[in-house]
Amino acid sequence: MAARKTATGKTAARKSSVRMPAIRKPAPARRAAARPKRQVIHTETAPKAIGPYSQAVRVGGFVYTAGQVPFNPATGQIVEGGIEVQTRQVLNNVKAILEAAGTSLDRVAKTTVFMTDLSQFQAMNAVYAEFFPSNPPARSTVQVAALPRGAWIEIETIAEG
Repeated sequence: MAARKTATGKTAARKSSVRMPAIRKPAPARRAAARPKRQVIHTETAPKAIGPYSQAVRVGGFVYTAGQVPFNPATGQIVEGGIEVQTRQVLNNVKAILEAAGTSLDRVAKTTVFMTDLSQFQAMNAVYAEFFPSNPPARSTVQVAALPRGAWIEIETIAEG
């Protein structure tokens, strides 16, 4: 505080115009909310993961699948054929994983489709519609520069389960 002279000539402390913030007491500790149980899903009827990830994970009432590419589960190789063949294999792989998790394609809420060539969208979409004939899930489709092992399509899903 700065000093100032009063009308009587005495020195008095001048109040600072800077206001100090009030010191708050810490909030009482809260109990940590129970975290949803996390369950890894694995099946031999879908391609094995080619890296450090799970085929799917169930948490909080949903099943999240890893992106599936058109690998034949028996050989681990990409199926031969056009975008229609690759899309069908991808969705069969997704279906196998969801069934191993105790859910199904009709409980899928959201898909994300990654394609290396969006000019093939209509052909992909025709096969996709076979797997989701009514009340299809929300979907995003994006073109990417490349996919694992030269695949043309990859699909990931989120399903109730």
